Amino acid sequence: MSYYKVVLVDDEEDVRTSIERKVDWESLGFELVGSASNGEEAMELVEQVPVDVVMTDIKMPFMDGLELSAKVKENYKNTKVVLYSGFDDFEFAREAIHLEVEEYLLKPIGAKDLENVFSRIKENLDREFDERRNLENLSKYYQQSLPMMREHLLAGILDGKISESQAETLLQSYGMEFRSSFYSVGIITGEGHAVGGSDPEYIGYAAENATSEEGIELPEDVFRIRQMLMLSLMNLTKDYLDKNLKSYVFMYLGHVVVIALLQKEKDVHDFVYHMNQVCKMGSHMLGMNVSAGVGNAYTQICQIAISYEGACNAFDYRIFGDEAGHAFYINDVEPESREITWQEPLGISNVIHEIKFGTEEEVNHSIEAFVHGLKGENNTTIQQYQLSLMEMVTELLKLMRSYQMDMTEIFGKDYDLYQKVGAFGSMSELEDWLKDKCSRICNTIRSMRTNSTNIMTDKAKAYIEEHYGESDLSVEQLCSYLNVSATYFSVMFKKKIGMSFVAYLTKVRLEHALELLNNTEDKSYIIAEKVGYPEANYFSYVFKKKYGISPSKYRMNKES
Repeated sequence: MSYYKVVLVDDEEDVRTSIERKVDWESLGFELVGSASNGEEAMELVEQVPVDVVMTDIKMPFMDGLELSAKVKENYKNTKVVLYSGFDDFEFAREAIHLEVEEYLLKPIGAKDLENVFSRIKENLDREFDERRNLENLSKYYQQSLPMMREHLLAGILDGKISESQAETLLQSYGMEFRSSFYSVGIITGEGHAVGGSDPEYIGYAAENATSEEGIELPEDVFRIRQMLMLSLMNLTKDYLDKNLKSYVFMYLGHVVVIALLQKEKDVHDFVYHMNQVCKMGSHMLGMNVSAGVGNAYTQICQIAISYEGACNAFDYRIFGDEAGHAFYINDVEPESREITWQEPLGISNVIHEIKFGTEEEVNHSIEAFVHGLKGENNTTIQQYQLSLMEMVTELLKLMRSYQMDMTEIFGKDYDLYQKVGAFGSMSELEDWLKDKCSRICNTIRSMRTNSTNIMTDKAKAYIEEHYGESDLSVEQLCSYLNVSATYFSVMFKKKIGMSFVAYLTKVRLEHALELLNNTEDKSYIIAEKVGYPEANYFSYVFKKKYGISPSKYRMNKES
């Protein structure tokens, strides 16, 4: 059976123990997964373990229950909060309502009260979890999200970020009939004039300029009209092509994009004709200068990215058009571009990804896959082979630059990388060279990360040593100084030091307290303030918890 997870927060251990023992948690459907003596410790627990309920006292040092509740509600909206207090204070109750906590209890808390509270919370959690898990609702949500998911997939294909096998799997799972002998991409957009309730010259100008020449901001309606016109152009395009061509039409980066599914390579000419017709219709019906670009036809889904790039290049030639409403085909304006029929869009990016995040085995595997793609199965020409290697070298150099690496440490002094590209005697020699250099880059990155963690940890320890006497010292304050996120810091600090920030801060404070007890005549409450505990009783509690004896008895034993 799965239990909902509860964290109990109170600075008094006997109170936590009392609450823990008053209830048969498992019979109510709950499991106590941790306890904390203040809000700081509790937040660390919540960040590390999925928690369904936080039950916390209000009055605590470091971070009180109200602060904790606010943070939990801000960062973990589905987590329930139960507040309790020994003070019948209206302000506390009002703040609890403001924070939308589930329950607000007054001490002493009886077993029956706890059972009633957690029974109600379980009903709410059951209902929320059932709603999330309900297959009918999930299916409905999936169907509602499907158009957006399909467009995101098509956008990924356009960008060349999805492999052939990944694309085929996702297209099938999304119910998209995408199999075809050839694929060609067209982009279409409107510029200049626009029709509507305002002057078309004004709208056309405003759609392309954020402010007037006098610096006066133009009405926001202008931009909304622009978007409405583009949606109208997309619908017009879809309506026309649905009757003449199998295609997918969607908006991407401000353009209407068409992915045409063709049976024969020569069908791309029909596609250009239809796109030309759409341009003319759009220009006439919408009052805009509608132009289009069409890329070449390719046989593989992963090559759609090449066709899209060709369509974008062709679209740029619209400035040479003599009339509005015209589609430009890349093979007409750049005839040589048709010869570029091979590309390995994922190989290089996979190698870079594995260098940054993978193991040495994964790096080598990605290099083997990259080299395998160069061996000629895809009719690779020598020019394409050299271009791919130059791209790989360029990406490696960009990666090294981003980490501020010294190139000579990886490649040696006076090493001409681009000359090396044409000097390999065999594919196996190329593969060995890449594995060696990528391994060096990979190890350097790992070393830099380790050094970075060490530096961050050393700075954190020095900062804590300097500021431990400040009672409001927090992980947020420290992370602001270090310029890192609290989540990242907490994980890396604990990994390096072996304890959490709060535990380490407590350790430092108590060590300094021991030193003051040993070497000064200061009273316990003064020592407490000096080491960051404004409440002497809490200092005594923490000290006794650590050393098994109160500060005053420790000093008496030392003097006797």
